[in-house]
Amino acid sequence: MSEQTVAESPPLRRGVDPVALLGRLAPLVFLLALMAFFAIAEPRFLSELNLFNVMRQISITGLIALGMTFVILTGGIDLSVGSVLAFAGLVAAALAKGSAANSLSLDASQAVGYGPAIAALAAVAIGLGAGLLQGLAITTLDVPPFVVTLGGLSAFRGAALLFSGGGPISGFDAAYRFWGQGKIGPVPVPVILFLGCAAFCHVVLRHTRYGRHVYAVGGNPEAARLSGLPVRALTLSVYVIVGLFAGLAGFVLSSRLNSSEAVAGIGYELTVIASVVIGGTSLFGGIGSIAGTVVGAMLIGVLINGLVLMDVSPYIQQIIIGVIIVLAVAFDRFVKGRRRL
Repeated sequence: MSEQTVAESPPLRRGVDPVALLGRLAPLVFLLALMAFFAIAEPRFLSELNLFNVMRQISITGLIALGMTFVILTGGIDLSVGSVLAFAGLVAAALAKGSAANSLSLDASQAVGYGPAIAALAAVAIGLGAGLLQGLAITTLDVPPFVVTLGGLSAFRGAALLFSGGGPISGFDAAYRFWGQGKIGPVPVPVILFLGCAAFCHVVLRHTRYGRHVYAVGGNPEAARLSGLPVRALTLSVYVIVGLFAGLAGFVLSSRLNSSEAVAGIGYELTVIASVVIGGTSLFGGIGSIAGTVVGAMLIGVLINGLVLMDVSPYIQQIIIGVIIVLAVAFDRFVKGRRRL
């Protein structure tokens, strides 16, 4: 009798949640709408020169945003990326010039430089070292990431000022400038670097065990620890990754500008975090993608460029970006709340 009364009910089919779908597609839809608006409002927006400039600018902050995606996926944050970029760029510039002396001249330096390859490796090494130091402070001293990287923001900026004496290092040879100003066909080299790194990071996060572990740590660190995952080592690794990309971005930026100085990268942490969060990565960890970060970086770049073309005050630009970050986080919390229902 009991066996007859216990019938297996068909599994409930949940319909498509339009809010969740909008949460995934909103950055791309907003990007396309924004491009259409600026194309109509400002004809210069769609010029080849302007689009290339937008893509070059996006590639600098976009490189750092790739690394920041790993960090935010674990529920962390890194506020020091702009300072690390400046310090790494100065070290790369000094090696390329063969001297850390201030140089405002575009003439060839009398000192013998070490070439762009050594300069790039040195910049990446500085970034790796910065990420390692901060990651160790976070994982071994149990200091919150916000506090550690806030200290790093000041410390690495001070190191950049000390290294350069407060002045710029500029005037590089053609081989060095190629990595920031050159093109392969019609495509700028920084854009190729950015998209190549983005593709690699996408594969790592989506198709490797390491990527799955990063998501697990961000989703529930305690559950990840009880499952046997090396949570501290994984947390350390993501700060090393973002440091690597900050160092690489410092090299590319100095190459693009043909100059490197200690004030480079001020405010980049805001742009980078905005790119990641607007792209759909949750500040609370465990949710996000590299593809979303690429769209977020493009959205921020297009927004800033369009506002500049329309002669909008840079002060207002900062207000707009800040409001967008708050709205993106609020929408993220709303979507996550609906998923729990």
